[in-house]
Amino acid sequence: MPLTSFDFQQARVKQVLFKSRLRSVLYGVREAEPELFSLRDNPLGQWLQTTVKLTHAAYPEVREIERVLAQMLQTGQGLATRYAHGQIEESRAGLDQINGYATQIETLLNRLEREVVRA
Repeated sequence: MPLTSFDFQQARVKQVLFKSRLRSVLYGVREAEPELFSLRDNPLGQWLQTTVKLTHAAYPEVREIERVLAQMLQTGQGLATRYAHGQIEESRAGLDQINGYATQIETLLNRLEREVVRA
């Protein structure tokens, strides 16, 4: 089944969901569950595995999105660890780094969407 603009919009929502959940952890609203930082359990990571890679794995943007997402999750886990060790301000300051990864992923999603729609 071909990917549509709606699919890409859903992917963007999945990314925002991760950022929101991480922010909740860093502001003490929720606990940092290990699944939050797992590429396999991350909604965007699941979308890549179950939808995108099945038909579009050859696109370099797919591998790059996965790489940047893995970095973002690893960084998020580090921020949650800092928060748990009482380094609250430092952990919250790291959200800028998360936003940088999110911007990279957004750019890659846009490129991939253009490529897929053109094909």
